[in-house]
Amino acid sequence: MKRLILTLAATLVASPAFAHLDPEAHGSLAAGLSHPIFGLDHVLAMIAVGLWAASLGGKDAIWFLPSAFVAAMIAGFMAALTGLSLPFVEPTILLSVFALGLAVAFALKLPLHIASGIVALFGLFHGFAHGGELGSAGVLAFGIGFALSTALLHILGVAVAFGTKRILSGEKILKALGWITAAGGFWIIISG
Repeated sequence: MKRLILTLAATLVASPAFAHLDPEAHGSLAAGLSHPIFGLDHVLAMIAVGLWAASLGGKDAIWFLPSAFVAAMIAGFMAALTGLSLPFVEPTILLSVFALGLAVAFALKLPLHIASGIVALFGLFHGFAHGGELGSAGVLAFGIGFALSTALLHILGVAVAFGTKRILSGEKILKALGWITAAGGFWIIISG
C-alpha cells in the first residue's frame, strides 16, 4: 500500500506529458495505441470511466459507460477529421479528469443513461482531440489503435475497482482513487 501511494504521488508531481508519438513518424497504429497512454490527462480520464462504471454496479454500467465513451470518442474523432469546429476541447478534456475523479470519489450514483451521457460528452471531446492531432497518418489504423487502447484503459479501471472491492476497506480505497484522480485533474488544470 505504501508503494502504491508513493507511485501515485510521484505521478502527480511529475509534469504533465501532453506529448504523444507523431503518427507520421512512428506508424499510425503504434501512435494510435500509444496516444492515450502517454498523456496523463487521457490515462486518468480513461481509468476513471472504468472505476466509475464498476462503482455504479451491475453489468449494464460496466458495458454502457465505457462503450458510450468509446463510441462518442470515435464520433468526435470523425468530426475533427471532417474539419468541424468544437470549442473548448482542451479545457473540457481537463474538466473530464476532475469531474470523473469526483464521480468516483463521491461514489456518485446517477441513472445509467445520465452517467453514460456524461462520459459520452467527455468522450466526444477526447476523440476530437485525437482527430485534431492526426495529421496525414492512416486514419483507420490510428483510430483502431486509440480506440483499443482507450478500451483497455477502461478495462483496467474496472479491474482495479473490482480488485479494491474484494479487500477490506475497498470502498474507501476506490473513493481515494477518485480523489487522487480529481486532484490530478485539478493539478493539470492549474499547471497548464
